[in-house]
Amino acid sequence: MSDAERSPVRRLPIGAECLRSGGVHFRVWAPRAKHVSVVLGAGGDEGECALAPEPSGYFSGCAPEAAEGTLYRFRLDEGGPYPDPASRFQPQGPAGPSRVVDPANFRWTDAGWAGASLRGQILYELHVGTFTPDGTWEGARTRLGDLADLGVTCIEMMPVAEFPGRFGWGYDGVNLFAPAHLYGEPDDLRRFVDEAHGHGLAVILDVVYNHFGPDGNYLREFSPDYFTDRHKTDWGEPINFDGPGSGPVREFFLANARAWTEEFHLDGLRLDATQSIFDESDEHVLAAIGREVRAAARGRETIIVAENEPQETHLVRPVERGGYGLDGLWNDDLHHAAMVALTGKREGYYTDYRGSPQELISAVKWGYLYQGQRYKWQRSRRGTPALDLPASAFVTFIENHDQIANSAHGLRLHQLTSPGRYRAMTAFLLLSPPAPMLFQGQEFASSAPFLYFADHRGELGNQVRKGRAAFLAQFPSIASPQMMTTLSDPSDPSTFERCKLDFAERGRHESIYAMHRDLIRLRRRDPVFRAQRPHGVDGAVVGPEAFVLRFFAEQSVQGDGGADRILLVNLGVDLDLDPAPEPLLAPPADALWRVLWSSDDVAYGGEGTAPLETRYNWRIPGHAAVVLEPMPATGAYDPARGAGEETEEAESRREALRRLGIT
Repeated sequence: MSDAERSPVRRLPIGAECLRSGGVHFRVWAPRAKHVSVVLGAGGDEGECALAPEPSGYFSGCAPEAAEGTLYRFRLDEGGPYPDPASRFQPQGPAGPSRVVDPANFRWTDAGWAGASLRGQILYELHVGTFTPDGTWEGARTRLGDLADLGVTCIEMMPVAEFPGRFGWGYDGVNLFAPAHLYGEPDDLRRFVDEAHGHGLAVILDVVYNHFGPDGNYLREFSPDYFTDRHKTDWGEPINFDGPGSGPVREFFLANARAWTEEFHLDGLRLDATQSIFDESDEHVLAAIGREVRAAARGRETIIVAENEPQETHLVRPVERGGYGLDGLWNDDLHHAAMVALTGKREGYYTDYRGSPQELISAVKWGYLYQGQRYKWQRSRRGTPALDLPASAFVTFIENHDQIANSAHGLRLHQLTSPGRYRAMTAFLLLSPPAPMLFQGQEFASSAPFLYFADHRGELGNQVRKGRAAFLAQFPSIASPQMMTTLSDPSDPSTFERCKLDFAERGRHESIYAMHRDLIRLRRRDPVFRAQRPHGVDGAVVGPEAFVLRFFAEQSVQGDGGADRILLVNLGVDLDLDPAPEPLLAPPADALWRVLWSSDDVAYGGEGTAPLETRYNWRIPGHAAVVLEPMPATGAYDPARGAGEETEEAESRREALRRLGIT
């Protein structure tokens, strides 16, 4: 009988687990090794314990002298010693020894936390290393109250699995079970999540299951079967999820998803570049990951979002209908259309977008803009049908880590367009039915760029630098020799330092911060915007750069501030609609429209908003977004008749805002 059979039941199939009776049980997959031992201590000075082979290529055994905090490595035959592929912490980085961690010792206070589903969330993407000056979980923890006050409900954390170097985005992780030592101890991450739950904030983690980083990856020493040459990715060797020897590989990744959920109480995952996760198994590994996360959550609600460049909608369809059962998809189409609308630039992967009002309407009604049409930039068809999917199946944004960095100088969107247009597009994002996501600092118009940074040195650093320049060369405006000389070096520490947020800007940019806060309150408190009803919004183009969205209220909330709402967005010049033969502009029966909210409010740095309906018909202000709600027509000033007083309409608007907590 093997040690594994005699040992207590393990929580996970791999890694080091502390036993209640004392000692540590180790288990590792190394199918081509004849002898495997665990070497204890930083330099092997605390002894070496042979592990027993199992028929499946695993080796396991108990080291009675090991305990939480013990440093260890694995020796494979005469090779190594190497860090544990399932290490829970690498205090000296990927090349150093692993450390035994007992997650059961952390005292959680979130027993009442029920988890979160994607519907109704306001997401906030952050990079731990640049979110605060010290770039740690402890530093980020001090800002949780600010995010809760803003109205954010879910933090999406960029990858934190251990990676090489002094700084990086995290997408070149090599120890997928180990939180990066650069950001603190594992318990610091647990404390961050625990306190986030106390503030009512969910936390999901961006994970990279399509490749491993090129530096500090020792998996091939344990088994080449972790990788496959049957496919290709843009970043490294693809993972073997369906070829010979893939069973333990799948088990490795399922265990990783379970570990983040169980050991850190995370509320779900964001799955990076799922188009590069290749699997022809009966159950795709993405579906299996979703199942594993939900089982590990033990009744808590979870959120699993996928990035998928070819826009494959079966990822979010139910398993019983042949889908993978995930919750949401990033919608790059909306971002691309918005960027073209705000900047006028149509180059590189923005080529197939006009930035037209109809594109923006279609993106909030139907999700992806490309659902199988020809896509000239890729010389092929793009996307799959999504007309039946609810808006809540999509995550939308006008900034994220990739899209800011995929420019010459990593500038924020507010630096690339006019203030009025930026405010109007922000209103469109935050009030539309899909789940909106902000990128760190967006809420206060941060001046910090977000550039690509990775602390790779030597020849690897040169390759990364050249690769980044080659990627950006798809944009003709960047490809010129003059522009190429201005690109930041990803391995230069100053590139990383420049990306850190300065929260003092929140006070200096109070007007734009107030606008984000008020829009989120409007979305969360107004019964019509909050409803996110499937197909509960329609839209119409009313001008060259102007459109109207009408949000239809459910009958159950009619009469409770719940009648229809209108959002008018005009990214162009002032627009006179006379005549105005558009039924979505018509008020409900026995009602007139009044202005509820405007991006041109002086409190947000605007110049004020006059009534949109006048005796001369509609006048829609340029570079602005305006929300209208109905008010009873009886006794009210009717602009179409041109008689009465407008002061009553203004006072009723102020009362409506007070009701929503917006001052």
